Amino acid sequence: MKKMTKQEQEIVKFVQDDFAVRQYARKPLETQWLMNMNFYMGNQFCNIGYGGMLEDLDKQYFWQEREIFNHIAPVVDLRLAKLGKIKPVATVQPASNDEQDVFAAKVSKKILDSTFSKLQLNKKIIQAIGWSEICGTSFYKLSWDIQAGQVVAQDKDGVDIRSGEVDVTVCSPFEIYPDSLTCENIQDCQSIIHARAMDVGEIKAKYNMDLDGEDLNIFSLSSTSVGIGGLGYSSAAPKITQGVKTNSALVIERYQKPSPDFPNGRLTIVVGNQLFFDGDLPYEIGCDGARSFPFIKQVSLNQVGSFWGTSVIDRLIPVQRAYNAVKNRKHEFINRLTMGVLAVEDGSVDIENLEDEGLCPGKILVYRQGASVPEFLQGENLSGSFDEEEDKLLAEFKDISGVNQVFNGSFTSSNISGTALELMLEQDELRLNNSAENIKQCVKNAAQMILNLYKQFALLPRLARIVGDNGEVELFYFNASDISSDDIQLETQVDLGESVAQRRQMVFNLIDKGLLNDQNNTMSKKMKIKVLQLLGLGIWENAQDTGELHIKKADNENLKLYKNQPVKVCEIDDHELHIDRHIAFMLGGDYEEQLIQDSALEERFLQHINQHKKLLKQKNEEVK
Repeated sequence: MKKMTKQEQEIVKFVQDDFAVRQYARKPLETQWLMNMNFYMGNQFCNIGYGGMLEDLDKQYFWQEREIFNHIAPVVDLRLAKLGKIKPVATVQPASNDEQDVFAAKVSKKILDSTFSKLQLNKKIIQAIGWSEICGTSFYKLSWDIQAGQVVAQDKDGVDIRSGEVDVTVCSPFEIYPDSLTCENIQDCQSIIHARAMDVGEIKAKYNMDLDGEDLNIFSLSSTSVGIGGLGYSSAAPKITQGVKTNSALVIERYQKPSPDFPNGRLTIVVGNQLFFDGDLPYEIGCDGARSFPFIKQVSLNQVGSFWGTSVIDRLIPVQRAYNAVKNRKHEFINRLTMGVLAVEDGSVDIENLEDEGLCPGKILVYRQGASVPEFLQGENLSGSFDEEEDKLLAEFKDISGVNQVFNGSFTSSNISGTALELMLEQDELRLNNSAENIKQCVKNAAQMILNLYKQFALLPRLARIVGDNGEVELFYFNASDISSDDIQLETQVDLGESVAQRRQMVFNLIDKGLLNDQNNTMSKKMKIKVLQLLGLGIWENAQDTGELHIKKADNENLKLYKNQPVKVCEIDDHELHIDRHIAFMLGGDYEEQLIQDSALEERFLQHINQHKKLLKQKNEEVK
């Protein structure tokens, strides 16, 4: 490993010192996130102790009940299930109504479909939702991986040179350090640090650096050899907070926003104690192609004036503590009633034997002659206050979390009307609406960044593949010049309060009302294809496959005629679809511009359309 210059050493020290300052400033939030994780996983006898450290709570007496009645986990699981049902589908709006821009938008849509499928983005969205629901915040990091993609050449040593590929990773809130905790948006920050513990083998493969590994805490990012307590983690902390990654080293990436001193921004990467990179921000993924941070923030619940979101667990922890206390005190009281408290005269019985065996059925209790007979102390009956407090706390769980009785089976159809049930469901969906909108906005931003990354780096033609809902596989080539718009709109396959059956019923209602018919009051083949897709029945009907293929073939014919390439009309063509697609192209702005330079363009199109009309007329006469 080469020796660093004095300037490089100063840069490393600046980054490490800046990282340490941000660690200290964020420590209280970190401890809260760890407590949320513990409460969700069922370790609920922990608290933030002296110095802001998370530690286990011990029993005050050996006989105390310490059972956990976890109501937080079902609440979070339900929220995860409902939010995970949202699967946004990104579509690209064309830059204009010109046929060329429309075609480019379709290519961009295919690029997004292929990338989402290849990167399994739906799984990563579920992972990000998990972090945001438990800790309040999660992040997506988008980058360009030069070691991925298709092999395009080999260097002089025979090593494969690849085309590169977009990479999307989910970052936990423990890995992201903004320069200010009060900036509500990522773009409001001046700099952001992404720090993580990375295996030394992975470091060797990614950065070509040989480092000595050590054991690092994945949450505090501190060495376990110096103890956990120094950065807010007590040696008696719950086990879930002491996740250790062995044979690893700390990697710090510091992203700085473009400024007068750094017009293209600044990225500094420190691996271990070595400087790996110090230069411009690499990605032009901001507004109008500006260099920007490659991060997208997703929150569960927004906090005004804070960079970090909050979780519903934060609000439920006090209720959960009180509920556990009531249930355990109630069980202790019942134990006293059932087992009793025995009073004995000093020296009258064998105390050790009585403590070990108790008063089991049929036991012969021997006591000293002349001593008082051992007797049970009379206690009070179980008070109804326990049941009342328990019911109040359960009601508080529902009020704070927004989980209504409809989901816990505490009502029957005889004691609630259909209207009331719909209102309860609607209120429950409203409580999740902000979280759902945050997820959709993150997917939209991710789609825009993906297109910008391909536009920046996909200079050579590359092959992509998409698989449709009906199992069809389509291969296509594209490069950066095919991407002309990053105006993303979102469609959801199933919305938050909508089931698949409800969506299908809506389509059937539209058909019954005739809203999907054309001017001849009939449904066109193109609309039938779209309806079958909405119903999810494309795999049952070959008509969908054939119609899609005819549309694609007609679009290809448009481009060939535009470029003065020979095109042949086939008898198997769907002439109506072809005629519509050709006329639509002729009405576009690109056609008008090319017509000025190529006077024979209109003749080629009209001749081709007349051939379709001729074959269509012959086909109709044969049917008669």
